[in-house]
Amino acid sequence: MEYRPLGRTDIKVSVIGLGSMTWGQQNTEAEGHAQLDCALAEGVNFIDTAEMYAVPPRAETCGRTEQIIGAWLKKRARRDDVIIATKVVGPSRHLAWVRDGNPRLDRRNIEAAVDASLRRLQTDYVDLYLAHWPERDANFFGRLDYYHAPEKDGVPIEDTVAALGDLVRAGKIRHFGMSNETAWGMCRWIRSAEKLGLPRPAAIQNPYNLLNRSFEIGLSEFAHREGVGLVAYSPLGFGVLSGKYLGDSQPPGARITLFGNRYRRYSRPEGVTATAAYVALARRNGMDPAQMALAFVRTRPFLTSMLVGATTLEQLKSNLDSRKLILSKDLLGEIETIHTRQPNPCP
Repeated sequence: MEYRPLGRTDIKVSVIGLGSMTWGQQNTEAEGHAQLDCALAEGVNFIDTAEMYAVPPRAETCGRTEQIIGAWLKKRARRDDVIIATKVVGPSRHLAWVRDGNPRLDRRNIEAAVDASLRRLQTDYVDLYLAHWPERDANFFGRLDYYHAPEKDGVPIEDTVAALGDLVRAGKIRHFGMSNETAWGMCRWIRSAEKLGLPRPAAIQNPYNLLNRSFEIGLSEFAHREGVGLVAYSPLGFGVLSGKYLGDSQPPGARITLFGNRYRRYSRPEGVTATAAYVALARRNGMDPAQMALAFVRTRPFLTSMLVGATTLEQLKSNLDSRKLILSKDLLGEIETIHTRQPNPCP
């Protein structure tokens, strides 16, 4: 397993991290523990979760994923063997069960959220704590356009950073960062940390895959110049890039089969066309399409780690085996050809 620096910290994380958002919804606690055991045995040391998981979010499962990880930590793992990231939700009218239905990125909410996460995780500290999405109205979660609505700005980024900095001083978190953030937002996070004399953000967790390379526009330069590397989520585009949904297939138990109304982001006609081309390219070269898609993400120089999720151990093992796949210069060129000829396949 390859390990890369987490920002400018002294932490190194596995280039493949373990995503956990299906645990407590599509996966049982025992299945989650089996995935953790498997990943740890394969050299994975980076585990990602969030206070709102499992997904899709429901009142009945909120926090359940952290509880599953906490139970595993208590029984099976030495705390120092793993790097744990979790997240605090931003404003959402769809999370009525979180902190009286008014979750914000202010000091009160952040302190309450991290204390609850620590209890569920059964640990004294979190290695990386992320704002799950911005407080303000911005183009994230697949939104392509930007509509300027300063009246929705809410809690200033500087106030959020100050609260997180105090949690670092208190020893409850080691480092902080942001998720689903824009280039402007990352700039403000860095500037706020510098102004307040705090450690800079250690990472940004945004989507990145063959169907969504928007991180390369603006954010990739920040990642290089400012040392805030990408923790990529959805490297398989909700599993679409495996090719299992092509031809209108609906595999039993798969995420889009179960929750398709929520996860259509990568199923637009342009995305389907691009997916078919990537799958055909992989198969012509004797590769598993999902492994090729993951291997491509691993080649990105701005990447810190990519998060793989699975509902079966077989899927997880195949995803982890993608680290052994080397993409030739010619194959990377063919990937670029597909990418450039597709008009905005997905946001």
